[in-house]
Amino acid sequence: MAEASRWHRGGASKHTLRYRKEVEIRTTLQELLLYFIFLINLCILTFGMVNPHMYYLNKVMSSLFLDTSVPGEERTNFKSIRSITDFWKFMEGPFLEGLYWDSWYNNQKLYNLKNSSRIYYENILLGVPRIRQLKVRNNTCKVYSSFQSLMNECYGKYTSANEDLSDFGLKHDTEWKYSTSNTNSPWHWGFFGVYRKGGYIFTLSKSKSETKNKFIDLRLNSWITRGTRVIFIDFSLYNANVNLFCIIRLVAEFPATGGILTSWQFYSVKLLRYVSYYDYFIASCEITFCIFLFVFTTQEVKKIKEFKSAYFKSIWNWLELLLLLLCFVAVAFNTYCNIQIFLLLGHLLKSTEKYSDFYFLAYWHIYYNNIIAITIFFAWIKIFKFISFNKTMSQLSSTLSRCIKDIVGFAIMFFIIFFAYAQLGFLVFGSQVDDFSTFQNAIFAQFRIVLGDFNFAGIQQANRILGPIYFITFIFFVFFVLLNMFLAIINDTYSEVKADYSIGRRPDFELGEMIKKSYTNALEKLKLKKAQTDEDKKTKRRDLAEQARREGFDENEIQRAEKMKTWKERLEKKYYSTEIQDDYQPVTQQEFGELFLYAVELEKELHYINSKLNRVMRKLSTLG
Repeated sequence: MAEASRWHRGGASKHTLRYRKEVEIRTTLQELLLYFIFLINLCILTFGMVNPHMYYLNKVMSSLFLDTSVPGEERTNFKSIRSITDFWKFMEGPFLEGLYWDSWYNNQKLYNLKNSSRIYYENILLGVPRIRQLKVRNNTCKVYSSFQSLMNECYGKYTSANEDLSDFGLKHDTEWKYSTSNTNSPWHWGFFGVYRKGGYIFTLSKSKSETKNKFIDLRLNSWITRGTRVIFIDFSLYNANVNLFCIIRLVAEFPATGGILTSWQFYSVKLLRYVSYYDYFIASCEITFCIFLFVFTTQEVKKIKEFKSAYFKSIWNWLELLLLLLCFVAVAFNTYCNIQIFLLLGHLLKSTEKYSDFYFLAYWHIYYNNIIAITIFFAWIKIFKFISFNKTMSQLSSTLSRCIKDIVGFAIMFFIIFFAYAQLGFLVFGSQVDDFSTFQNAIFAQFRIVLGDFNFAGIQQANRILGPIYFITFIFFVFFVLLNMFLAIINDTYSEVKADYSIGRRPDFELGEMIKKSYTNALEKLKLKKAQTDEDKKTKRRDLAEQARREGFDENEIQRAEKMKTWKERLEKKYYSTEIQDDYQPVTQQEFGELFLYAVELEKELHYINSKLNRVMRKLSTLG
């Protein structure tokens, strides 16, 4: 009675498992289809934000303001500025010529000068440019006692504590007085410090001649002093042809070591979001994105309530939460940017005689683009969740999950050696080789060495003894030993996983096979494909047998192979079926007998193969 009850439970469990499996397959396919639509919508949304003209606009403007040389000095441009003299030559030469376009190439006047300059005749200058300087106070560092007789002034590096806020020079104009900034622009992160918003500020004139006279006056009265640490040149353009704003910032930093280091930022952004019909289509994609976000959030909340703490044990669930978080952050950034554009754009365009600070809007818009880029990256990574049921992808995920402990142990050993070499390179070559000038640069330089990009001549010139020793030993230990150990760990684990799959330890189901099966059934129902009957299978087997006869196999071998194949297919269908779970299932006497006979047949085959190998070995020994 108990046995009968157990059989009844086993039969019911098998039927229930089959039903659950079908439901799981159907649910997975529905989720894949829904997510595929979401991914297409997200791709349209993200690519709709990017315009190829952004690159060309940045390229044109950078070529004009960075690569244009000082007349008579072909090697002096903004990128090559190294002294205060070079800086003023640039400001009175290429910068003025690039900023003021008031006539056509035949000197014909194009428009009223009261409006604004139109750079390259197509890009209108918004407001007027602004020049801003930050300084540090004297005695912000200490001179060693032995040198106090030679110098009594000391200007340290820029920090907010060392910043000079006092008036200097002529003191009657605003550029000689410290001004606090009333804009929302963030602090600037430069090479030698993080710079605040205020400073000694002056705005240029609409007239090219007035601006040039102003530059000459500032140069003759030493507006740039020993305490100067950075000068910002800010201005903004708008191109109505492509509906793009170009926000430009040229930066000249004056380190405490002397000299000048230049940098620049060119941000081409689309602040007027909804102008054309395509823009409104993108707006509809944004609304669809929010709907998808609401649906996915509801689904994940239901899963958390259902599975509770077990929900957080799956890496895919963590990826879901990360993707949802990024989506909410992207929506928040987009909302904030649109609100700020709505509040500030009209005010910034109202006055053409003042500096219009579009840098704040461009800064947050760039951050929004970055968040969207990260979001779509993880959105594509989530595809692996659905294709992980495929045999190949399941092998990959199983390989990574099995060898994760070995990889963590290897990573600890790798980075100990890697950081040891990085510190060695920084201390030995840091003062002479640019790639090792900072500890961070040394780390990335070593990654480049692993990829084959290195400056051996610079290392050797910096230290003729330690340079070659460092390079050779680093290549040997990191490239030849450690990286090959890493590949060996992956390869060995993959071989184990592949062996397990070959003996039947397969995933519960393969989504690819089920999609293929559904596709085949649909074609058969639509009579686009003929269903394979038992007669077709028999014909195929006869063809294989005829091919075996032509290749020299005798009838006994062919019959034995057909019998083994039939047994193997029946047993695999029964015991390797995707419908069978790890739950306990009783084995009948008939099933045990079939398995026993299968094992006997396998033993016969092994014995037959072994005898053949022995004959081959004997023939080889006689030939030897």
